[in-house]
Amino acid sequence: MTEQQGQPAEPEKKEKKSLSLNVVSNKKHKGFGAGTIDLSAVSCVIIDGGVAYIDDGAMHAKSKVERGIKFTPNKEDTPNGRKCWIVWTAVERGEEGSYYAGATACEMWIDTEARRGWKILADHVNKLDAAIKRKYKLEELDGEEKAAYRKLLIEHNEEWWNNSPEELKEALA
Repeated sequence: MTEQQGQPAEPEKKEKKSLSLNVVSNKKHKGFGAGTIDLSAVSCVIIDGGVAYIDDGAMHAKSKVERGIKFTPNKEDTPNGRKCWIVWTAVERGEEGSYYAGATACEMWIDTEARRGWKILADHVNKLDAAIKRKYKLEELDGEEKAAYRKLLIEHNEEWWNNSPEELKEALA
């Protein structure tokens, strides 16, 4: 510690590093934060009773339908549940503008009265990863659910819908 005019020198302030979600890969680690991904381009859509709405609380299992629910990996523990979906939706910017670049649907069952629910966390994580990797996995949705999701995407941003690949439009036809 050096002193100038009777005052101790201030300690050097270190710059704080932010940490994002790390994804394991086969690439060599190249320092702090290497392999991190940005989830800011992913939104969560809930489909419940044929209605789709954006609820980014689902990213942390705190969507409107999930709050106050104790989840179990045993489907039989939620015999009176209703089927709901989280659709991980990734947006990317291309030459023509932004578009819906990835979308994957994850099933869950919710019994609001009993405050019980069923979902497979590993499935949710894997499907979030697939959406981030710009894949579409929507085949499990029924016709009403696909229509609700398609309607939401178009109403949210029709330009993004128009810029989206035919693969997404066909998956929701």
